[in-house]
Amino acid sequence: MIEEGAKAPAFTMPTDGGGEISLEALKGKRVVLYFYPRDDTPGCTREACAFRDMHPDLQSLDAVVIGVSKDTTTSHDKFKAKYELPFTLAADTDGAVCEAYGVWVEKTMYGRKSMGIERATVLIDDAGTIRRIWRKVKVDGHAETVKAAIEAL
Repeated sequence: MIEEGAKAPAFTMPTDGGGEISLEALKGKRVVLYFYPRDDTPGCTREACAFRDMHPDLQSLDAVVIGVSKDTTTSHDKFKAKYELPFTLAADTDGAVCEAYGVWVEKTMYGRKSMGIERATVLIDDAGTIRRIWRKVKVDGHAETVKAAIEAL
């Protein structure tokens, strides 16, 4: 399980648009790594659009936003285009990054248990240290909370 103050686990993932992103390549930037269950679902869409709307402010704070789910890059391409998302969506199709960040968890819905991605956000500073972790994120107001945490760095 990751902890605030610890070094962020390294990752390299394929992204929308046929790209690739790694934590190493983001050294010197503040990284908002947000994990979400699935492209184009109501809660995930609201969260992505909130980060979209906050994106200029986050960029001005030298922060890079990366949305992570187990969806394919093809799914990410469609989701990104549909909602005009200006940030990277990374495809953790094998779940390795979700496991490393402790967001692949048992969930219960309507009495049935299954494994899935916990909605969570990790703020990584420019030196690669985890500064904040938000678990079981409630979408409303979350992007603003993340922005305030970056401003406090």
